[in-house]
Amino acid sequence: QVQLVESGGGLVQAGGSLRLSCAASGNIFLADDIAWYRQAPGKPRELVASLRAGGITTYAESVKGRFTISVDITHNTMSLQMENLRPEDTGVYYCNLDQNYYSDYGEKSTTSYWGQGTQVTVSS
Repeated sequence: QVQLVESGGGLVQAGGSLRLSCAASGNIFLADDIAWYRQAPGKPRELVASLRAGGITTYAESVKGRFTISVDITHNTMSLQMENLRPEDTGVYYCNLDQNYYSDYGEKSTTSYWGQGTQVTVSS
C-alpha cells in the first residue's frame, strides 16, 4: 500500500506560479505511470498531465506550454510545475500513481493510488 501526500497548493494571482509536489511512501518505479488531475467546483475531475512509463508525457490542451510534470525516482516524489496561472486553473489538484505489474506471461495488472488533494486558487 502506497500513500501519496501532496503539498504546494495555495492562493496565487493570475500570471503567478506554483509547484505542487507529491511524496510517495513507497517506491516509484520506471514502469509506473504518474499523473495529476484537478477538479473545479461543479465539474468532473479532469486529467491535467501524465507521465507514462517510457517517458511519454501528455498535457491537457488548456495547460500545454504552462505546466510541466516530472518525477524523481530517487526521492519517490512527483511534481507539477505550473506557470502563468489563470483563474480557470482553480481547483483541487490530485496526484495519481499507477503501479504496473507484469506476470511471467506478460500480463499487466495495475494498482492505482491517489493523493488527498491540494487546493489551488488563482485570483484575477
